[in-house]
Amino acid sequence: MKRNLFIALLFTAAAGFASAQITAPTSDVLGAHLNYGRGCAACHAPHSGAYGNGAAVTPDANSGSIALWGEDVGSLYGKSITTGVSEHGSYTEVLPDSLSATGRPDVAGVLMCLSCHDGNYATGAMMKNKVYESLPASTYGSGEIPTLLANDKSTTATAYANDHPVGLSAVMGCKGTYDWDCTIGADGSVAMDGPNAKLFVQNYGFFVSPAKYNSQPVVMCTTCHNQHLMNVVNVTSKSKSGLPVGTYATMFFLRGPYNPASTTAGSNQTAQFCRQCHGAEANEMNGANIPTTF
Repeated sequence: MKRNLFIALLFTAAAGFASAQITAPTSDVLGAHLNYGRGCAACHAPHSGAYGNGAAVTPDANSGSIALWGEDVGSLYGKSITTGVSEHGSYTEVLPDSLSATGRPDVAGVLMCLSCHDGNYATGAMMKNKVYESLPASTYGSGEIPTLLANDKSTTATAYANDHPVGLSAVMGCKGTYDWDCTIGADGSVAMDGPNAKLFVQNYGFFVSPAKYNSQPVVMCTTCHNQHLMNVVNVTSKSKSGLPVGTYATMFFLRGPYNPASTTAGSNQTAQFCRQCHGAEANEMNGANIPTTF
């Protein structure tokens, strides 16, 4: 009797884990970055950079020299943007003046992203309109989803103040008022080694990828977004996560499980994603141990 009950509990647990996972994406993993069928070539030019893609607007001797980048970034060189204006302050980023700027993670982490997603300086870039994901009506209602920074109709065309902090000055902290009890290594790596941070990693994970600059972890666009996978996250045995191994649904190219379309009552996975960096708002930093509910 007890043995049968134990087996039944195992099946119940397995079914619960399965409901949190997806066996395969229902659309191409590049999602919106398929760019109407152009796929990889929409961003990466096999030859001659932006000139090979027919996207060169400003002369650029380094076009395509990094990651075979096939979009024109010349209009963004050296421009200053100020993001994340809030009670925590603001963060000013002076963009690199070359694709070959040595030692700057914001070349691939911010500059390249803005070559398609900036609606202020890079208005001649390939993406001239908005790209949408399929979302439940309750998520954003009838409002537009902004993908062009500084041109989202809520502010003036030159304002990035309502965008998440990014850049070399957007430093991720540990052990501060709003931080995890984590540790920053001598090379700028983040170790989720405090008791609360460890518990969070077991309950959700640490999927974000801060860049390193001047021995500090800094937030780039690519810290939270994986531009190559829009709708799926793979959790392997090597992942910094206590979640069962498998594939999990995500949205917006986010690096961790994030699914506001979940119909499970009390699902907290979207909040868990944000808590990877915002420790003060996490259950574990407030004396609670609540696993991720999908």
